[in-house]
Amino acid sequence: MRRMPLSADTAQKLAAHLKVPLEHLMHMPQHILLQKLAEMAEKEAGAASESEQKENLEKNKNE
Repeated sequence: MRRMPLSADTAQKLAAHLKVPLEHLMHMPQHILLQKLAEMAEKEAGAASESEQKENLEKNKNE
């Protein structure tokens, strides 16, 4: 089985998100890595949309 082609930055972010060392991350099965990447992206997108909503609420209050 081929190794998952991850950039160094993505691998570090995913390792921090999963709280595992990079060495463990590189030996994880590909289907699990893809699932965890999707979860991490969903969480980051949710956090970004929350901050946008808060900014919009503050703008509306100030107007």
